[in-house]
Amino acid sequence: MNSQVDELKQTALQLLAAMLSNPHIYPQISDEGGDGNMEQQLISIAIEMAQSFIHQVENTYPQG
Repeated sequence: MNSQVDELKQTALQLLAAMLSNPHIYPQISDEGGDGNMEQQLISIAIEMAQSFIHQVENTYPQG
C-alpha cells in the first residue's frame, strides 16, 4: 500500500512541476519576468493544490 501512496504523491509532484513549467497557464508574463507577483500567486496556488492532493491521498490510504 505504501508504494501506491508514494506513487500518488509522486504524481502530485509531477503535476505541480508540469503546471509551473507550462507557459500557457500564464495569461501574460509580468514585467518582473518569472519572479513577478502573478507568477508567485500561481506558484502558491499550485503548491496548495499539490499539498491538498497529497493530504487527500494520505487520508484515503492511511499508512500504518
